[in-house]
Amino acid sequence: MKGRKPQLTPDAIGIGTTMKSPSWLSKDAKAEWRRVMPILSARRILTDADLGSLENYCIASGQVREMQRTIKREGSVITTDRGPRAHPAVRIQSDAMTRARLLAAELGLTPVSRNRPTMRTDLSDDDSASDLGV
Repeated sequence: MKGRKPQLTPDAIGIGTTMKSPSWLSKDAKAEWRRVMPILSARRILTDADLGSLENYCIASGQVREMQRTIKREGSVITTDRGPRAHPAVRIQSDAMTRARLLAAELGLTPVSRNRPTMRTDLSDDDSASDLGV
């Protein structure tokens, strides 16, 4: 994309900080909700349409913590008939970390994603077609 970067604009119908976490979230997922909801709400870029992503982020983040407790308690290696293997919690945690990282980026919760513009306000000077030689 050429030209100046567009600025984020607050959403007029952004979600407020008083919104409670869904009751079906785990304890760890609720803790993450309470941690990030004020941040996202203050930016006024979170709407009802984004709640699914936020819920999924909190679930993944909570699962990372839960699996870490399991690994700490049971170890990262188990002995099977075939010999030592990685504990299943290691793979579950790794997958949850990947999901949490991807969703955090979508929600603007990473340093790189906070510096990336996500909404265009200057659609009139969009020169993306010229980049394609059209």
